[in-house]
Amino acid sequence: MNSSRIVACLIAFLSVSREVYSFSTGGLGYNFKPTSNVLQTKISSPRRHSSNRLHMSSVEGDFDPDAISKAKEEVASGSLKARLRALYKFTRPHTIRGTILASIAGTTRALVDTPGSIANANWGVMLPRAFIGMIALLLGNAFIVGINQIYDKNIDKLNKPFLPVASGEMSDRAAWITVVASGDNWAISGEVFAILELFVLNSQFIGHWCPRYTRFPTLLFKLYSFGLFLGGIYSVPPIRTKKNPILAGLTIATVRGFLLNFGVYYAVKDALGTSFGWSPKVSFVARFMTIFASVIAITKDLPDIEGDKAYQIETLATKLGVKKIAQGASLCLFANYIHAIATGLLAKAGTFQMGPMIGGHTALA
Repeated sequence: MNSSRIVACLIAFLSVSREVYSFSTGGLGYNFKPTSNVLQTKISSPRRHSSNRLHMSSVEGDFDPDAISKAKEEVASGSLKARLRALYKFTRPHTIRGTILASIAGTTRALVDTPGSIANANWGVMLPRAFIGMIALLLGNAFIVGINQIYDKNIDKLNKPFLPVASGEMSDRAAWITVVASGDNWAISGEVFAILELFVLNSQFIGHWCPRYTRFPTLLFKLYSFGLFLGGIYSVPPIRTKKNPILAGLTIATVRGFLLNFGVYYAVKDALGTSFGWSPKVSFVARFMTIFASVIAITKDLPDIEGDKAYQIETLATKLGVKKIAQGASLCLFANYIHAIATGLLAKAGTFQMGPMIGGHTALA
């Protein structure tokens, strides 16, 4: 099996993994699983478990007042473990998984698209840049989901009472400190690299293989800043794009679909010292994941109808109902896979590996 086929299989696997994580009950509070080519949606009430069990695994989708009350007491008592647990929940772990998976897929795609990149790569430059880039992505993710929890505190008390700000497990002050620090993550990333530089670059034993860090290109900084801006105005008044279902969908699709996937690919190509170019494969990944993110943007509101109606947040789910949106999302995802199959069939011979492109997407559809 050649490298192109390997990466095609990997990207297909990562796409499925992102689907599972994005639509899992742990992430959104409802079941959204592909079965016999039809997505079956089932709104579920917050799951309740015994206090002891939930206290050890209180995550998104689980709500037990006793466990949360105990967690709040531990935070108030100064427990570092309890505060770290609240911070972890504050970052919305399912979104972290999606970010990491997208980064792996984009990196793998860029490496395979660049002949000789793996054999001739200067890992002393690439690994620190990859580390810094991942930190920046995760901190940017924390900023976006964090600012949302701060401004949606009252709504989340109805929709997602398990979130740390809504439950009181994390104070407003702690939430703001985390968000501001995450938003200033370019400075944080720079400090991290300075530490790496101090202990690695100046090391007598291994300093020779890790030359001085090269700045990220200006375009990446602009795209990243634009992503933070979109993520912020999604939640922050007076713009608050989440109040308009079309703007909300476009915001999430742009950030989670296009900017994330394109940005990672562009960053890797830059680190390899090669110029970026729109190839059929890159264009397909960008289209496919943008549509996929659009569906996520629409379906994420399905379990939030109660709170959205109470606070006059207009979503397609509140306007059209859960059943119609679930059916429409199923059709959109199915059409996206048909688009993938058609792309493989209509492309010039040798552009794609037909097995993963056609057979893989047919199986997933």
